Amino acid sequence: MMGRQIPGESLFYEFRLEDHVPTDHPLRKIDQLLDLTELRAGLQDLYSHTGRPSVDPELMIRMLIVGYLYGIRAETRLCQEVHFNLAYRWFCKLGLDGRVPDRSTFSKNRYSRFADGDVLRQVFELVVARCMEAGIVGGVGALVDGSTVEADANWTRRDSPDKIKDAWDKKERITRPVQAYLDDLDAAGAAQPDSGGRIPKGPKYISETDPLAAWSLKDGPGRFSYETNYLVDDLNGVIVDVEATPARLSQEIVAAKTMLERSKVYGFAPESLAADKAYGTSPFLSWLEDRKITQYIPVLDRTKQTDGKLTREAFTHDADRDVFVCPQGHDLKLRADLPERRLKRYQGNKKTCGVCPIKAACTDAPSRSLAVSMDEPLREKVRALAETDAYQDARRRRKKVEMLFAHLKRHLGLKRLRLRGLSGAKEEFLLAATAQNLKRLAKLAPA
Repeated sequence: MMGRQIPGESLFYEFRLEDHVPTDHPLRKIDQLLDLTELRAGLQDLYSHTGRPSVDPELMIRMLIVGYLYGIRAETRLCQEVHFNLAYRWFCKLGLDGRVPDRSTFSKNRYSRFADGDVLRQVFELVVARCMEAGIVGGVGALVDGSTVEADANWTRRDSPDKIKDAWDKKERITRPVQAYLDDLDAAGAAQPDSGGRIPKGPKYISETDPLAAWSLKDGPGRFSYETNYLVDDLNGVIVDVEATPARLSQEIVAAKTMLERSKVYGFAPESLAADKAYGTSPFLSWLEDRKITQYIPVLDRTKQTDGKLTREAFTHDADRDVFVCPQGHDLKLRADLPERRLKRYQGNKKTCGVCPIKAACTDAPSRSLAVSMDEPLREKVRALAETDAYQDARRRRKKVEMLFAHLKRHLGLKRLRLRGLSGAKEEFLLAATAQNLKRLAKLAPA
């Protein structure tokens, strides 16, 4: 006999939220491992001692963690999901009758009080410390890499910095990301010449809505992007540090140095570092050598990028005179010693090169020049490491950081930022890295 559900409603129910969250739900294990008591004490200075009580900061942090654990980054939807989902309510300590903050209250606290206090950096560091206490950060090596994430900026609304500034001048009010960009310009002042006496060029394009984002061609068609940089333990793939930068290749090494220095706070002192060729510059290899960190990194070598012209191997170095001798027997003398860039520049004579019979095969410039690294012995040492088993093992382990980026974009849905400005990128990248570490901690921490 087919049953029929009879509509009806009892006046009273016995309902206990604890009974409706499965014992094996991931949020249960995360809740056991996440203690925000110390963080709450540190937030006291961000709140007034008078007036009405605000929304509990721990509630807001737990809501954000839920959002990034489950790919719910839109604030309106996050508030709705926490309101309806019993497991989310339980994790956020709301009970059945707890009131979920409305979207406007949530946003106001998130973009003012939390940003000023660098709260999300503290949450990330708290989770890293918990991972270290649990013993899952046990590798002796580190992995570093960066991945671009599209900024919330329309690629068609771009132009030269001067023209964009003219457009801003015509507006009555400018946005927070634009003001941050202008403040950075004021703080930096006029561009200073580099070690070679040249004034660095500014970006060709900037975005009208998010000028700190960089125009990037790294992942296909041009778009404005930021880059999330990870420093990762090579044993279990725990993210030890994260740094947000504009998506410029030059910023990857800057971020790597920042993360390696900052992670010392946790006692994380890797003996080796594995990275891709973008990190294989002489200054960075030298920086690692000074800190006794073994470099499992392909050496970046541009000596053969000569557009079909003679490579450096065609020139012989005379160490006694410190000159390079060309195939025709002419000297290229030392013209510039650039210790800041760890380079020496050798230049031929214009008259001699002008009448050289093989000039067309050598250079299109008036005379041939060679840029030679001061760290060539170190570069040879790093190249020799590529033949070792330890190097090959480190290269295999480097896939861990690439898998983290794949998880970030595929499972957490972080393919395009929702927040603008470098501060917004930092917030989103910190929350995403915190969520990834919590998942790893829940999986590997002892029961």
